Amino acid sequence: MSAAALAISPVPPAPARKSLSGPQKAAIMVRLLLAEGAEVPLSSLPVGMQESLTRELARLRLVDRETLVSVIEEFVAELEAVGLAFPGGLEGALNLLSDQLSTPAITRLRRLARTGEVNDPWDLVLAQADEPLLALLERESAEVGAVLISKLPTGRAATLLGKLPGDRARRLAYSMSLTGGIAPEMVARIGITLAGPIEAQARAAFDEGPVERIGAILNSSGNEMREDVLKGLEEEDAELAGRVRRAIFTYADIPERIEPRDIARIVRGMDQTELLLALAGTRKPEAAASTFILKNISQRLAAGLAEEIALLPESALKQSEKAQNAVVTRIRDLISSGELTFRASEV
Repeated sequence: MSAAALAISPVPPAPARKSLSGPQKAAIMVRLLLAEGAEVPLSSLPVGMQESLTRELARLRLVDRETLVSVIEEFVAELEAVGLAFPGGLEGALNLLSDQLSTPAITRLRRLARTGEVNDPWDLVLAQADEPLLALLERESAEVGAVLISKLPTGRAATLLGKLPGDRARRLAYSMSLTGGIAPEMVARIGITLAGPIEAQARAAFDEGPVERIGAILNSSGNEMREDVLKGLEEEDAELAGRVRRAIFTYADIPERIEPRDIARIVRGMDQTELLLALAGTRKPEAAASTFILKNISQRLAAGLAEEIALLPESALKQSEKAQNAVVTRIRDLISSGELTFRASEV
């Protein structure tokens, strides 16, 4: 080819720099940092972001030097412009605020962070029975009641209106005509307000009822203290005292509440010394329970236990009440695990 021809040949244009998305730039930076041996704590990112970043890394092939330098410069510029960084994600925010939030708030938000579900408060409100909803419709303002009625299915709304006094129903019906322009945010706020007391009432402060809690405490108390407390309860509230007595299960209750066939299973899991001390109790009700136990195990074992009880020193008998409580605990553990049940006649 002649020199003249070369002189007039067009010079090919420089290739245009490829336009990259934000996730692609992030993938390039991660690849560069890993290549340099840096630790990149990707596990601290939200799961969706980790997946997106991994997909971008899988799609990218070669990146020219000019593009790489441009991405690095942009990354450095953004770092230098940062004034304040937030943790990112609900879990990170909870870790930051854990010492400042109340326990119920933390529990609810952690459940939200774990499930990713945001419950509509209106679902809780509309799931209530008619009586609670009627109470809301009578207590709240006509405007709030109109929103509540509007959220209900037509048939149920008609039923509730029919149960209200005539003047109240008319006011609600009129207020419904004014709800056409209400903003969705206001409807959501009303739902949150109505759901708050319902949710608070649904969350019990204790796992068990008061009668069960009193019974559990008295189960672990000494006989004298238990009887003294029950006597005081009977003086204050005989009905409550009766319910507490039914919730209590003591060593003396064994003959009435435990099937004879289950005694062998209870005894097999007992410490031998504790069993001896329990059976050695001489108080009348507890002695009857000891007789019931000895009667419902093998006669050979019963005879051996009786011989050992006769050899116990007088000082050891002082520990019989504590040992009897250990037998009760053994029975309650079997009840809790489903291996044992009280007699069917017991409530």
